[in-house]
Amino acid sequence: MRAESNVIAPAGITLGALGVLGFSFSLPATRLAVAGLDPWFVSFGRAVGAGLLAVAYLAFVRAPRPSRDQVRRLLIVALGIVVGFPLFTSLALTTQTSAHGAVVIAGLPMSTAIWAVIRAGERPRPGFWLASGAGFVAVLAFVATTGGISGGFELADAFLLIAIVLCGLGYAEGGALARDLGGARTVCWALVVSLPVTVPIALLTSDFSRSTGSAWFGFAYVTVISMFLGFFAWYAGLARGGVAKVGQVQLGQPVLTLAWSAFVLHEPVGWLTVAAAAAVLTCVVWTQRSRA
Repeated sequence: MRAESNVIAPAGITLGALGVLGFSFSLPATRLAVAGLDPWFVSFGRAVGAGLLAVAYLAFVRAPRPSRDQVRRLLIVALGIVVGFPLFTSLALTTQTSAHGAVVIAGLPMSTAIWAVIRAGERPRPGFWLASGAGFVAVLAFVATTGGISGGFELADAFLLIAIVLCGLGYAEGGALARDLGGARTVCWALVVSLPVTVPIALLTSDFSRSTGSAWFGFAYVTVISMFLGFFAWYAGLARGGVAKVGQVQLGQPVLTLAWSAFVLHEPVGWLTVAAAAAVLTCVVWTQRSRA
């Protein structure tokens, strides 16, 4: 049993890290998209595009239909990852930079862990919470010293806080459900059950009068990677390694997001990046050693 556990845990962490790598460009890509497209279209249009990919995938693998109880849980997943997080981050990034968004999104690992306790029945040990808190503080210190905090609480901050609460719920519920459905089928069915809502809203908000090439690039990324392929790895990792434990790999996401913001959007990032990244990665390793 121990040998099997030792194999599953690293696999779960690796898959989770791949998902985080894909998600790390989500905020900069969303920032590019909302510069030329309606934020509501960016939110629901990408869900429609990913939903069509999901339909094709489910038909290709001949996936059986989920049970009534699984559909109910899929609706919770959809509320968090298909509607909640994309919508509120898109609304926030119409007035804020992706670097500023990384400040608040740094709380997502803690949100995921808390929802894991509530929804997935996990009970991490005290050392796990201490490591998570230390990682959260390290990330906040990093973004604060590199220009991520613009000062003052604004409506955009409220949107981002709502986003991480709903996204944490979607991660936790989806990670638990992926133990039965698998990571790919979980996100695909969540996208499919959302189509009756996402399609009409996307059509009503499809104004392309200000669209640009960079906006469509950002939209394509959040559709294919952030909303679809990234979750294949992410939910598979959560199912194998545990929601609360693998969820802490997200601590590295703000660091990666700021790096993308500097490279693509030319937002300033200070010399403390390397030191802060090392501190965050240390906390991630610490959480993995704190057995759930």
